[in-house]
Amino acid sequence: MTVRMRHTRAHTKNRRSHHAIETNPLAVCEKCNAPKVNHRICTTCGTYKGKVVLDKASKLEAKVKKTQGKGETK
Repeated sequence: MTVRMRHTRAHTKNRRSHHAIETNPLAVCEKCNAPKVNHRICTTCGTYKGKVVLDKASKLEAKVKKTQGKGETK
């Protein structure tokens, strides 16, 4: 079967002009002023809408303590 009315390249590209991927707009964190994606937890401080959701400080302390413990045993 052959196509009866073939679309030109220009018509095809005009139709596909809305298929481009857009970047997510960035917002500024209220607490640490770091850039973050809208409606997501801040990756630097772990807050969302001013409330602490992830306790980044305790995780960082645990990580430091773990690496110090490994360094002393060697």
